[in-house]
Amino acid sequence: MERSPTLHDGFQARARIQPLIRETPLIPSPDLADRIGARTLHLKLECLQHTGSFKVRGAANKILSLTDEEKDRGVITFSTGNHGKAVAYVAGRSGIRAVVCLSEHVPEYRAEAIQALGAEVSRKGKSQDEAEENYRELRISRGLIPVVPFDDPLIIAGQGTIGIDILKNLPNTDILLIQLSGGGLLAGIAMVAKSIHPNIHVVGISIERSPAMLESLKAGKPVPVEEKNSLADSLLGGIGLDNRYTLPMVEQFVDEHLLVTEDEIKAGMVYVFEKHRLVVEGAAAVGIAALMHRKIDVSGKNAVTVLTGSSVESEAYVRILREGLF
Repeated sequence: MERSPTLHDGFQARARIQPLIRETPLIPSPDLADRIGARTLHLKLECLQHTGSFKVRGAANKILSLTDEEKDRGVITFSTGNHGKAVAYVAGRSGIRAVVCLSEHVPEYRAEAIQALGAEVSRKGKSQDEAEENYRELRISRGLIPVVPFDDPLIIAGQGTIGIDILKNLPNTDILLIQLSGGGLLAGIAMVAKSIHPNIHVVGISIERSPAMLESLKAGKPVPVEEKNSLADSLLGGIGLDNRYTLPMVEQFVDEHLLVTEDEIKAGMVYVFEKHRLVVEGAAAVGIAALMHRKIDVSGKNAVTVLTGSSVESEAYVRILREGLF
C-alpha cells in the first residue's frame, strides 16, 4: 500500500488480525471522571492485549499481508521494545524468522522479552535513529522484509482498529486522548475516529523528554531529538527522518497536543494501580496523567483514553508504587 490508509483499510485490518488479537475491554473510571467533571471517562485496556501492548495489532496486519515469498525471506524491524515484541510474537505464531534492532538505550528486560519469543535481537547505537541505521544495513545484507514500527500504512491501519473498537462500543465519545511518539497509534485512531465521527476531538499526548513529533510539526519536517531517560520509555525515539505517513496524518487529523512530565506520568501509573488494580507502563499512563493534572477541560464530555501497555520492569514499578502510595 503506497497511500495513506483509509477507514476501509481499518475495517480490512480488523478482519485480518482477529485471530491474533484480543478485543480488549473498555472500562469506566468513575472516580477520575468525577474529579475532572467529565460526563464519563472510559479506559481502553490494551495493557491486556497479547504481548502486553497494542503494538500486536499493527504488526499482525503487516505480517499477515505479506506474500508467501516475503514470509519465507523473514522480517526485520527496529523498536524501543513493544513493537519488537509484537513482531516477534506474530512472526513466531506464523513460523517466520524475525530480527529486531534495538538501541543500547532500550532496557534489557525488553530485549529479553523479545528473545524469549524467538526473535534475534541486534543491539547497536545510542538512539532509535541509530538503531534504524543498523536495521537498514541488516535489511539489505540479509534480504529481510521490513516491518517498521509506525510509518507504514498497514501498521497505521492495524493500530486504527482500536478506534473502531472504541466507537463501536461508545459511539457518543466526544474526546479521545491518545499517546504520541512515532505517530502510528495516534494517526491510525485519529483517522478512523474522524472518518466515523468528524466532530470528535482528538488529543495527542507527548512526553516532555522526547516530543519528537511535536518538534517535527513545528519544523514542518521530521527532525531528530535527543533521547533522555523516561518512565515512558516506549514513547522515546524519533519519527524517522524519511517519514511519509504519520507526520502528515497527525497534522491532518489531530486537534490538540499536550505534554506531560515525569512526575505526572508517575502519578498516573500509581492512580491506575490504586483505583483499577491494573499494572501499566509509563507510556500507558500519559492520558490519565494529562486528565489528573487538568491539562484539558473535559467538563460534561464523554472521554476515552487508551492504556497502551504493561511492559514495565518489576523493581522500578514497585519503587514507583512505594513512593506514590506510602
